[in-house]
Amino acid sequence: MDQYHQLVKEVLTEGTYKPNRTDVDTIAAFSRHFEIDLEKGFPLLTTKDMGGTRWDSMVHELLWYLSGDAHIRNLREKTGIWDAWADDKGRVDTAYGRFWRRYPIPKAGIEGEAWPDSKHKWVNEDEYTFDQIRYIIDKIKENPESRRLVLNSWHPANASVSTLPPCPYTFVFNVQGNKLNLHLTQRSGDIGLGVPFNIASHSLLTVAVSQETGLEPGKFSHTIVDAHIYCGKNERGEWYRENLKEIKSRLTEVSTRSDYSKIKDWIEQRAPSEKIDGYDHIPGLLLQLSRDPRPRPTIEIADKPLDEIEFEDIQLKNYESAEAIDFKVAE
Repeated sequence: MDQYHQLVKEVLTEGTYKPNRTDVDTIAAFSRHFEIDLEKGFPLLTTKDMGGTRWDSMVHELLWYLSGDAHIRNLREKTGIWDAWADDKGRVDTAYGRFWRRYPIPKAGIEGEAWPDSKHKWVNEDEYTFDQIRYIIDKIKENPESRRLVLNSWHPANASVSTLPPCPYTFVFNVQGNKLNLHLTQRSGDIGLGVPFNIASHSLLTVAVSQETGLEPGKFSHTIVDAHIYCGKNERGEWYRENLKEIKSRLTEVSTRSDYSKIKDWIEQRAPSEKIDGYDHIPGLLLQLSRDPRPRPTIEIADKPLDEIEFEDIQLKNYESAEAIDFKVAE
């Protein structure tokens, strides 16, 4: 997928060295944006393998978001993707899908502002939360021209104390003609590991919602505020601080995909060895840039309401990719 490859190259050539809370250093760039036409196929990366258990984990995660669960007890049976941020009972203090279906609203309202009462059709009266997904689907059916098809996962009070506030924190559906589009805004994006999942997950959501609302999938648009690539810990990360200018210079001279492999080899010959393999994502991403993207796969979803879709109802078709590349999560 050319848009993703361009994103990787932009961050490496325009980014700055930036340490962060994880103690794994990054090369980071501000405000990256791209757009993908979903009519041209499903945007699952083909320059590394995202099928098999990786695909399964992404689908299970999306279904968990749509469930509105505040815990990962059921999700843990399918994937360990959230284990690092859960307590012993499987509870996760971050919002994500919980706020998709159960966004907290003030029961007594706020003076001078309009708030739904307990009988409002999108309010869960028992806990006084708001179902944003159901609101969006109903609104698309009632008034597809609406410019208020917004979902928000960011709650400032939760984010101030959460171990991991949502990275993709808001998205907006927008209908143009008979096409349903989605724009995702992400405060922080791990380009090597997280962003490919974010692209696939929200594109899958767009396809599913378009099917329920009788529309065609249109475009997936993505804005990442802090777009970063992890480059290792301690001596390995510091090496990039000292050599980033040279790496950028070499990238500007690339004329063929094989040149990316040469830069990868140059880094691996000179950079200090990693004490824990996998935190430096740059060699793996350069390997991806050296590979030719393959045709996009397609997606098939059973003709069911969104709330009834199960794992077996989602089928990835005609997916062919290059070999897998392992990246370690910076927690």
